[in-house]
Amino acid sequence: MSRPRVALLNAAHDPADTTRNFRRELDAELVEFHVTDSDLPADHDFEGVVVTGSRSSVYWDEDWIDPLVAYVAGCHEAGVPVLGVCFGHQVVAAALGGDVDSMGEYEIGYRDVEQVADDPLFDGVDETFTAFTTHSDAVTELPRGAELLAENDYGVHAFRVGQSVGVQFHPEYDPETAESVTKRKNDLAPDRKEAVLEGITPENYSAACEAKQLFENFTQSLVEPKAAD
Repeated sequence: MSRPRVALLNAAHDPADTTRNFRRELDAELVEFHVTDSDLPADHDFEGVVVTGSRSSVYWDEDWIDPLVAYVAGCHEAGVPVLGVCFGHQVVAAALGGDVDSMGEYEIGYRDVEQVADDPLFDGVDETFTAFTTHSDAVTELPRGAELLAENDYGVHAFRVGQSVGVQFHPEYDPETAESVTKRKNDLAPDRKEAVLEGITPENYSAACEAKQLFENFTQSLVEPKAAD
């Protein structure tokens, strides 16, 4: 079975770690676009699209953000499956009519997330699972017709609208990325930063690897025959 052709919309401002992590985790023919440089596909001719995390907020007035949101909306309308991760999750929500706002605080570190609905994206993942999180924005209102898939005490962690899905956590992170991202959070209190760094252990990373299954579930869904209407 051939690997699906997937557009990787890399929204990281320093994209090297993001490129490494997603290329390791996605079993697909990836065509990468650096969207912070206004580099977007010219069409929707892909089996799937993945939107990565970013230090930006989806509601910021930056030239590349609105075109990215519009492109994701176009993919959804064209029936191209989209997976958004962290900032990408928020892009999917905004593209489909949901709301994203600042939380006024960070969720960061290895945290528990709970599934609240059965969905094929999470096949093989425990109902309560561990994932690395780092965000200060959240989806505060789901798009119309969306199904909430996972949450914790900070709010929405996964949702689906048709073939478009978003996850707020970072299943792609390796420990090196988790550590570097935490260290550059200069607006975190020193004691909290130290606590997060102390939590980046082999045991927590091993627990968080369970959530990587969603990448295989997503790419497999792109090559499986669709059920007849």
